[in-house]
Amino acid sequence: MRPTIVAGLDIGSSKTAVVIAEVTGDAPQRAQVKILGVGQARTGGIRREIVTDIEATTESVRKAVKEAELMAGVTVQKLYTGIAGEHIHAWPSTGVVAVGRGPGGDGEIRAGDVDRVQEVARAVVIPGDRELVHAIPQEYIVDAQGGISDPVGMAGTRLEAEVFIVTGSATAGQNVRKAVTRAGYQVAELVLEPLASSLAVVTEDEKEIGIALVELGGGTTDVCVFHERKIRHMVSLPWGGATVTNDIAKGLSLPYAEAGRAKERYGVARADLVRPDETFEIPAGAAGQTRHVARELLAHIIEQRMDEIFGLVAAELDRGGFSGQLGGGIVLTGGGASMQGVLELAERGFAAPVRIGVPGEGLGGLADSVRRPKFSTAAGLAVYGSRRLVSEAPDGSAMSGASVNGVIKWMRDWISDFF
Repeated sequence: MRPTIVAGLDIGSSKTAVVIAEVTGDAPQRAQVKILGVGQARTGGIRREIVTDIEATTESVRKAVKEAELMAGVTVQKLYTGIAGEHIHAWPSTGVVAVGRGPGGDGEIRAGDVDRVQEVARAVVIPGDRELVHAIPQEYIVDAQGGISDPVGMAGTRLEAEVFIVTGSATAGQNVRKAVTRAGYQVAELVLEPLASSLAVVTEDEKEIGIALVELGGGTTDVCVFHERKIRHMVSLPWGGATVTNDIAKGLSLPYAEAGRAKERYGVARADLVRPDETFEIPAGAAGQTRHVARELLAHIIEQRMDEIFGLVAAELDRGGFSGQLGGGIVLTGGGASMQGVLELAERGFAAPVRIGVPGEGLGGLADSVRRPKFSTAAGLAVYGSRRLVSEAPDGSAMSGASVNGVIKWMRDWISDFF
């Protein structure tokens, strides 16, 4: 397969990030991803992962993509674009079909049988104000034998499939597409951000023994639980980095923008990591004047809110009965995971091992440029796009107007490598 260019776009509440990569390989399992360029811009027009100002969002996308294109020395047309937020709903769905009983049937499961059972499992009622984002194969069951990732060629009379259905607000999806289109690009596909991030920062072994991916975004905190290579649970909590910034603005009597700068420059998530005599300057009420603030006070404000967010995540895991299934512990990623003290605070709040997830494993080229938690989603989207492309036409051309069967075939290939 000839080299192919792919790009991932993460439009977050606080920053927009783009990763451009070159892809080679002839199968999803052997796709080689070489990072060529990275771009980022402050996001405008997004609140809690929802577009609230098309023009501002468009400008953020344009700036980030142009920066990545300049670094990569290439131009892109299509972007694998992340979508997330409280409007996302997800649940498991099953389908069952009889196999090998037609004329000439020999009891062997064929690709057509898998396509049929996938279509049955996908046949759920979706309201008109929502759209299907993903129908991810989780597991196949042949004559009551479960845990099968690819049943083609097996003998059986009954084939059952479990898929994980993900839907989102149709309006939210349309507005993201409009912003990208107005910036001069096309949305190759909308991809759920926690799934993309997991491709970049979670290993297959961790998905097997149980792991919770906690993405600390600007507007929301997204939680995705994997166990036995299945997606077990997904939720978006309406608190994130912007909530912390609001607390700082109120606690220190600062404009929101100044509060954000104070958080980025001096923020620490545990007050006991700061010396009591440390201070920093912030603008005072009068023009040109400043005042000194104890860094310990800033850390205390941040710690209180971050501790509350981690408490809500822990409660969500307990409520779902997942706390005892997380052999791999907790992976923190997203922009909020970069703050000093976040790991120590999370270790105090979770009864499980905690690590910071950064992309870069298995990536080539300028991989060092994405080895930060804030690039997890954009890098994961590029990985997702690479696996998508190498599963399509032999010449690497992007899919357009693909049939349902083609999509199902790709998703079936994807489960063997992803889940």
